[in-house]
Parts: sequence; structure tokens; C-alpha cells
Amino acid sequence: MAETHDLVLRGGRVLDPETNFDAVADVGVTGDVITGVSTTPLHGRRTLDVPGLAVAPGWIDMHSHAQTLAGHRLQALDGVTTALELEAGATPVAEAYNEATAEGRPLNFGFAASWTQARMAVIGGMPPGGGIGSTLGRIGDPRWQAPATGRALEEILALLGGELANGALGVGILMGYAPGVAHEEYAAVAGLAAAAGVPTYTHSRDLVERVPDILIDGAEELTRVAAETGAHMHYCHVNSTSTRQIDRVLGLVEKVRAEGARVSTEAYPYGAGMTGIGASFLAPERLAEWGMTPASIVYTPTGERVADAARLARLRADDPGGLAIIHTLDERLPADRIFLDRALLAGSTVIGSDAMPLTWTSGVPDPYAWPLPKDAVTHPRTAGTFSKVLRHYVRETGALSLLEAVSRASTLPAQVLGESVPALRRKGRVQAGCDADLVVFDPATVTDRSTYEDSTRPSAGYAHVFVAGEAVVSDGELVLSALPGRPIRR
Repeated sequence: MAETHDLVLRGGRVLDPETNFDAVADVGVTGDVITGVSTTPLHGRRTLDVPGLAVAPGWIDMHSHAQTLAGHRLQALDGVTTALELEAGATPVAEAYNEATAEGRPLNFGFAASWTQARMAVIGGMPPGGGIGSTLGRIGDPRWQAPATGRALEEILALLGGELANGALGVGILMGYAPGVAHEEYAAVAGLAAAAGVPTYTHSRDLVERVPDILIDGAEELTRVAAETGAHMHYCHVNSTSTRQIDRVLGLVEKVRAEGARVSTEAYPYGAGMTGIGASFLAPERLAEWGMTPASIVYTPTGERVADAARLARLRADDPGGLAIIHTLDERLPADRIFLDRALLAGSTVIGSDAMPLTWTSGVPDPYAWPLPKDAVTHPRTAGTFSKVLRHYVRETGALSLLEAVSRASTLPAQVLGESVPALRRKGRVQAGCDADLVVFDPATVTDRSTYEDSTRPSAGYAHVFVAGEAVVSDGELVLSALPGRPIRR
């Protein structure tokens, strides 16, 4: 423990879920490292008095597609200090790391290899790269969803293997967007990940309750592959892919866990999802599978509820990558709310926002604008996921203790990744020697403020957010010049 620290956070309620520490204490920071945690006063060159506030490890978002300066700013004001693109991933991964590093980011960042973009290159003959924007723009293109011959599958696996060698944090698999891909390919990708000692992050295939003639039930597939290959299979947004079948899905997960398989789960606290309107499962003829109609879909660029099947077909043809909000569960209805709660409160489920890129509805996008103008819109989960959990599940319902919620937002994600990503072993904890990624917030007032109508309204209640010991939020305000985010590679 350093005798004099660069900074001391004095007198806050310090929360460290890994050690179950929950007490009033001082936290010392020197450089980018926590150098002391003590219930007796520490000495600092600078001191911030934080009585009545909680001091916790910064939130680690395993599922963020908001990999821009503006997206990181919104997430910083929601307490996020590390934002990772793992479900969709990026290929080539070096391009994603290089671009983010060159531009600078407020938050730590990292990427999985993208099975989807690998398939788009090998099977679809599409140029690689372009990140999530490129992926969404091509998501409905049937060329990349075609079956892979033996040689093509070898090329996909070789491409993904090279990405892992370049530091990718596992393999992201958008299986739900390519329903005709053979189960054997999914198992082969999982086998590759298992051999490399990294997780996969899956948007699962559909469920048999919705699509009786599906090649294989999505939950059965994920859990079976975990058991058969030994791969760590991370079940992305289990809430939105399972909806009313959540009890069966979680039952499968618990069964294979009890048998020794490694399956982790993730959820966000909203009843509506968001994706490119060209996704295969949003075809007009498929909406009934989800109990939806075209009016269940809001096309973000215009804000319109889609009027009918003809309008939906036109939007899908003209702008397949255009983002759309998909209303599947209605949080206002107790009968729907219970499914969302079961997903989020299931044992060891981590909080993942599925934060989305901004859609600029008019004018020319200004990536540096702050506050964000009204024509920059997204899903409210981008700005409010973690604070909504604290508001609703801790303060309003008591379904989670504060320490439990902090664990699901920080320590558990760090533990999910820590086996294969050494950098995560120093995050998600308030302990001497760990990274100084910290949030200081008021448990009595922290809240989400984003809505479907006002989607980029930042959360409130965070006094300070530190990334690598540098403030990106100070006295409740963004530090616009702060770009301390660092790349996280395997």
C-alpha cells in the first residue's frame, strides 16, 4: 500500500463483490492502479470527499455495438468503463483496434472475431471490414447465409483462427441471422474456440416453439455444443432471444452447467430489442412466429411504426441495415414483465446493454457533438441499461442488493472473460493492484433517463467515473477531452 497516493476517494461506501467488501473506506489511486483500500484514512496528493456515495468497480459491458466517441460518452454517463464488441465482433480485428486507438476513446474497448463478417467475406464474396455498420448493412443479404462447402468452412475457420492470433477476445456468432447454416459449422467454430481457450458469444438460433421446423432449437444447440466441445459458450441477451420461453431456456443452461459445461448468460432490462430491419426474422411472413405484426416495429430513421407488410417489405429492400426497434415484450404488462425479470435475475446472469450505434435522422452526422442533438437517436438501452438495473431492481423492487447488482455489472463480466483475457483479471474489483476503473455514484438517486421517445438522454447520479485513473466524468459532467480508454486484447 503506497504511503501517499496520487488521489484518495475519501469516505465512500466501497463495494468489492469479489471479496464481499461493503464498508465505508478510502480508496487510493496512483497512476492507473488502485494502490490502497482502507477503513482508516489514506493520504493523497489530491482528495475527493465522497461521503454518502458508492465507490465501485466500473461497469464492464460485454455487449456494446456503440463503438464510437458518442456511444462511449453515453455509456460513460451510465457508469461503463469498459465497452466490448463481442456478439457481432469485428473482422479484420486489427482494423477495429487500430481505428479506435487512432481516434481515441473515453472507455476501454475490445473486439471478438466476427464469424458473420468472416462468412460475408468467404461465402458472400463481400469486402471485409467496416465494423457493425457494414455487418448491419448486409445482414439480410442471403449470399453470406448460404451453406459452406468443406473447403469454404476450412477458410472460415482459418480466418477466425488468424483473428484469435491477432488478439481477438473470442468469436462472436450471429447464428440467429443465418437460420439455414448447418449445426455442424456452429460446432466446428465452437471447437476452434475451445482449442484456443476462448469463449464464443452467440446470438442464438430461433426456438422450436416459434419455428417448429427449424434445423435445431437454438437453446438446445448452444447448450449441446458447450457440452460436446468443452467451449465456453456465452449466451447473449438471453432475454430477447428467449422471451416467453425463458424458463425452458434457463433450465437447459442450468442442466448442462450442473454436468460441467461452461455456459454464461447475459440480459438487459428492456422489453424491446433493436436490429437491422433486413434481418431474416423480420420478414413480413415470419412476424407471426414472434407474435408480432408490422406495427410492432419502429423504423428508427423516420420514427414510424411500420404500417403494414408492404411498407415493411419496402423498407427491408431499400435500407436493410436501417435500425429498427422491435417490441416483443411490453414492460408495462405484469404478464410480460415476469419473463424479463426471470432472464435478468437468473443466477450469475451478467448485465449487457446491447448498446446500439446512433442513427442520425437529419443533416450530416457530427461524431464530436455534445450534448447530442435531437436527430441522433438509438435504443434507450445504449444510455440507460446499468442505471435502470440500479433504479428498478435495487432501489424500487429490492430484487437485487446493491452489491449483487454491482457484481453483475462488473465482477461477473470480469470473471467470465478473465480465464482467457488476462487484462480482465485486474478489472471488476476494488482491490489494491487492480486497475483504477471506478465509478462513484449515489445509490439513492442513480437513474436511467432515456426512453424510446428520448433515447439519448444520459443517465444521472454518477459523480465521477475513472478510466485508468483518469476522470471521464467529473462532478457529474463529461470531461470531453478525456480519452484514456485502452485496447483490451487477449
